[in-house]
Amino acid sequence: MTLRLEYAFTLRVDLAPPHQFGKTAAGERRFIPITGRRSDGPKTKGKILSHGVVDVFAKYTIEAEAGTLVNVTSERYGRASQETMWEVFEDDPSKASMKDGGAAWYTKTFPRFEVAPGPVDWLNSTCFPGDLRPPKLPKRVIIDVYEIS
Repeated sequence: MTLRLEYAFTLRVDLAPPHQFGKTAAGERRFIPITGRRSDGPKTKGKILSHGVVDVFAKYTIEAEAGTLVNVTSERYGRASQETMWEVFEDDPSKASMKDGGAAWYTKTFPRFEVAPGPVDWLNSTCFPGDLRPPKLPKRVIIDVYEIS
């Protein structure tokens, strides 16, 4: 059996300033509120609704175009430095554009979706890796999501 990746959609997410907790017993911790924006692509479209705060995982809702609510829990793995991560929250776009062009940036997400029966319930039974792109604008992230079939 051969696995195939198929582009599904892109999440464009607005972020509020982080809450920095510092080094804890579990490692460096910061909480980043998600404030909203859009989900667009050939497989689904909608707007992102805020759920509050994120940690090493994000929790938010996509309201699909037909009004269906999609619960999203997304864990991530990344290798960006603390300095690079803070660049996401710079108010000056020139500082948030990744000095090295994003070469040191590597962040993958693993979103899980939960939705009631309806037009996007295929999200319940599919696996998705996501590529969190290097930030180009302050307080925003873009995640390309791929369906594994």
